[in-house]
Amino acid sequence: MSKQLILASNNAKKLRELQALITPLGVALVTQGALGIPEAEEPHVTFVENALAKARHAARLGGGPALADDSGLCVNALGGAPGVRSARYAVDAGRVAEDAGRNHIDLANNAWLLEQMAAYADRQAHFTCLLVAVRHAEDPEPLIAEGHWSGQLLHAPLGEHGFGYDPLLWLPEHQHSAAQLPPETKNAVSHRALACQQLLQLITARWGIGTDGPASAHWPWQSA
Repeated sequence: MSKQLILASNNAKKLRELQALITPLGVALVTQGALGIPEAEEPHVTFVENALAKARHAARLGGGPALADDSGLCVNALGGAPGVRSARYAVDAGRVAEDAGRNHIDLANNAWLLEQMAAYADRQAHFTCLLVAVRHAEDPEPLIAEGHWSGQLLHAPLGEHGFGYDPLLWLPEHQHSAAQLPPETKNAVSHRALACQQLLQLITARWGIGTDGPASAHWPWQSA
């Protein structure tokens, strides 16, 4: 049986990042959209609750194991906002239409955040990534991994790589913005990379995937 995880996202850039990060497992990611699965509701106020809801939704409708990512930018001066609403920050504020397309919404989110930060001297912020993997929709033991990537908000976007708020987060240890880092560097140090490293360890230890033992030959939750 092919080792495949349903990705509870239709974000092509996120798919590329995560597929590169989980390559050591020999597991392929397929987006929920490719399987005709609609996006899940994300009504919760925490990353972990939203990620778990998305993973269960994709597993239930896709009939197989699923992986969900809920991530965003948390700004100290804004009490953690935009947080779980990061992808919709400008939409929620009425600054851009919901159907404007991902690139236009990203640009509007960045512009709206810079406006919100105009009066603040404290520019500390960090990306948070919560990854949740489930064997099936009712899995009582979801695997949960978390990563953080800290820096300071710039006063204007800088860099052409990445997506989302990457052009706004300055990383002192690299002397670049997140959007200036080449993909191979970002995939080694980002919040998503850190969460994925944890998840790989959990999948190997708990599910037996990526090992040389008998459990690696099949998905361990298959019915007898």
